[in-house]
Amino acid sequence: MGRSYFVEEAVGQYLSDLSAKSKKIITGLLVGQCSQQRDYVLLAIRTPVKEEESNSSASHHTDLSNIDEEWTAAHARQVTRMLPGGLLVVGVFIISVPELAKEIQNILRKLLFTVEKSVARKRLWSISEEDVSDRMALHLCSTTKKILCRTYDVQDPKCTAKPADWKYQNALSASWLSLECTINVNIHIPLPATLASHNLEKNTRNGLGRWAQQIEDAVFLINGQAREEDADLMEGQKKSRGYMPSATRNLEVRVLTKLMQSTNSRSTATVQICNGYINLKGALKCKAYIHNNKPKVKDAVQALKRDIINTLSDRCEILFEDLLVNEMPGKKNSKREYHILPCRVFTSIVGSNVLLCDYKFGDETIREIQEHFLDMMDQAVQSDDLHIAEEINTVEVSLTKEFQDNTQPKQVTKEMLLLKLHQNMGVVIAVAVAISAIAFSFNYFSD
Repeated sequence: MGRSYFVEEAVGQYLSDLSAKSKKIITGLLVGQCSQQRDYVLLAIRTPVKEEESNSSASHHTDLSNIDEEWTAAHARQVTRMLPGGLLVVGVFIISVPELAKEIQNILRKLLFTVEKSVARKRLWSISEEDVSDRMALHLCSTTKKILCRTYDVQDPKCTAKPADWKYQNALSASWLSLECTINVNIHIPLPATLASHNLEKNTRNGLGRWAQQIEDAVFLINGQAREEDADLMEGQKKSRGYMPSATRNLEVRVLTKLMQSTNSRSTATVQICNGYINLKGALKCKAYIHNNKPKVKDAVQALKRDIINTLSDRCEILFEDLLVNEMPGKKNSKREYHILPCRVFTSIVGSNVLLCDYKFGDETIREIQEHFLDMMDQAVQSDDLHIAEEINTVEVSLTKEFQDNTQPKQVTKEMLLLKLHQNMGVVIAVAVAISAIAFSFNYFSD
């Protein structure tokens, strides 16, 4: 028996509107949540139009050969950055005329595996045995409006398609549970001389990988209590004061990281010659969502763990991309530089209590963030709906000349070009922050 997808009604209207606007081929992503019992689809997002296509008369693909798998995969990576914990790209869709129905299935399969590979490429956490590996390939006929929904196991390249049910439901995520936490980080990452040929991004990711394992092993207290992994997350919620069946319930989480070594284990010291080191200090505002169909504690904790790991990793990656795209001649040889680590911005989805997020540099305006949401998520966001969760602080960079000379330049990829789509340099604006502020520093020090 195939999987069942419960779909927000607004998704059906969105797909219908897209098919009515154009008879040409339209590709896009499906965003939602997977669970052992059932899967959910909250958003459908069309693939952004390339700049050269937007300047031409064709606003979308005219034939299958023009579908760019790498462009769709790069879009999926950008969308993944803008999702809180618990949400992910659960599938892809194509809208086309019925004459292309047979060829579309092969294209959908290729898109699905390319997207999954792109999204998984820079994960700092591992897939668990209980993770659902089925992803959806959806074809909507622009003439008959008929929907064909199939799934593929993205962990099995030789898998065959399986049928799946597509069921609409109103206010699908209205009563989902929200988990929130603020976690303090103080990460020291040495830059060994033996790894000087690696770029700064790779060295940083190596250090973040060790920190990510600490988060995986941490203890999570939900509303001040340690809960059993297999316990029902909603147990006791209905009897609590102020329970509202149609509203999102917020659960406060505290993260307790374990010591690197226990007192009974033997400790050994390692001496390394380093050309510098990186310090990451500050506090992360993290958020995750979980469905209300008898969710387990372990599922909710896993969603929040992955958001904690993703948000710090994504900030570092965005910073490196920004430095590469906007690098000034001669700046590379500067002994000391100052940059800004992007802060997190949240906004709500129309018709849902679930929040999306983005990352804002200090020199970006609210208007630019709105344009980015429109480009990447196809969501028109009002300025009053944007909430900056953290305060921006400067980033100090200092490296030895040997490390600078050995660092290999990185090529500009389609993902970076997509990130800069319709982006303009703005002026710094002052934003009043009602939420607890964050102080973040990203420092490189030489010996």
